Amino acid sequence: MDTSNEYDSVIAVCKSLFLKKTKDYGTAWRILRLSSITDQLFIKAQRIRTLEEKKISKVGEGIIPEYIGIINYCVIAMMQLNLNEDDPNELELSLVETLFDQKVKETKELMFAKNHDYGEAWRDMRISSLTDLILMKVFRVKQIEDNLGATLASEGVNANYQDMLNYAVFALIKMDVK
Repeated sequence: MDTSNEYDSVIAVCKSLFLKKTKDYGTAWRILRLSSITDQLFIKAQRIRTLEEKKISKVGEGIIPEYIGIINYCVIAMMQLNLNEDDPNELELSLVETLFDQKVKETKELMFAKNHDYGEAWRDMRISSLTDLILMKVFRVKQIEDNLGATLASEGVNANYQDMLNYAVFALIKMDVK
């Protein structure tokens, strides 16, 4: 088990799709407010939970594309946190790739710090628990957004997006996505 390489393999799959979609659609996601991105994360996590419980998909897409979507929307959210209204809506592909890599690097570093303290406990968790943790983080972010970003004793939204991204990577590692 080489967590770093497994992590990088999952991210490579997500990044490849992200960049292809950026070529197809540009950076249309720049129009989204953070609350809309949070709602997209909720939709994806809720769909995963429904599929886990019902075991049947009527749309044909399974759980893996939804986890990939969670990762990519978390990256979008973290990029949006650092961009402002003065930045153009349409970003160059090379900039998007650089920002994607930067956000993933920061998130991977956080994962390794937490992994050290928790001893890779995620490897013994059920994938459904990772889904539930993502949903819990979505609800936390929604509450922070409803509080206009103010927190009294907790991490801000960026840390929650990072945790959701890492939980989704863990799920995809457990599903042997490469």
